[in-house]
Amino acid sequence: MARKKTSPAAHRFAIGFVGGGNMGTALIKGLLNAGLYRASQIAVSEVDAAKRRAIARRLRVTVTADNGWLVERSAIVLLAVKPQIVDQVLSQCRAAASRRQLFISILAGVSTARLEAGLGPGTRVVRAMPNTPALLGKGMTVVVRGANASARDERVALRLFGAVGRTAAVADEALMHAVTGLSGSGPAYVYLFAEALFAGGVAAGLAPKLAETLCLQTITGAAAMLSETGQSPAALREMVTSPGGTTLAGLDELDRRGFVDAVANAVVAATRRGEELGRG
Repeated sequence: MARKKTSPAAHRFAIGFVGGGNMGTALIKGLLNAGLYRASQIAVSEVDAAKRRAIARRLRVTVTADNGWLVERSAIVLLAVKPQIVDQVLSQCRAAASRRQLFISILAGVSTARLEAGLGPGTRVVRAMPNTPALLGKGMTVVVRGANASARDERVALRLFGAVGRTAAVADEALMHAVTGLSGSGPAYVYLFAEALFAGGVAAGLAPKLAETLCLQTITGAAAMLSETGQSPAALREMVTSPGGTTLAGLDELDRRGFVDAVANAVVAATRRGEELGRG
């Protein structure tokens, strides 16, 4: 027997999350903390029973194992599953999807066209690329709207992700690969730099605990200078670089080893990999 669709006016949940992983739960926490939604307005579908119990206990939202059930009852549906299972998930959602709903996807590399094809003709889709600092409310998310989504849909998505950090929108979906290569993968580059900075401190004779403290506070402070002073990275670098000084000696060594080119090429390599994944 065909599933009887719930009318738009009868949507029980303001927003439903397909997938209860780290990014999805981080966004739910941000929405609750910002007061954008109440727990009673949010539902999560998750196949892992242990995760469902943990989400229900911690966040007090409705949980289910049935993706179709959740889609049928949600005005906004946020897709937060692994890209590898997107086709299976879309097939489970399709029968319950309607043009009156907004679908927002955080699936890396999965185009709006693919999502629209999987969910059905006329489906409104916004694609988003958040990064992991969203787990602490310090994320960066870029969104792009699909062929059927409106400017209002874009604003809704920006408002949602604004609960876990800063946001931006692009008009050209092809740019999402570069967004992934820079801000999506970028935290890993910073973590690797932190590992190297720590190792250098220990190699220079510092106790590991002190090296860790100096490393973390140096990165935190430098990031604050970048975000709060309004000065360019080049200007701030010059501020701490004296002719013939210690900083210049360190920078010369980084330059000799191709540090700037290596980081820039890492962003390009990640962008290219995103393009490959997007092609399936």
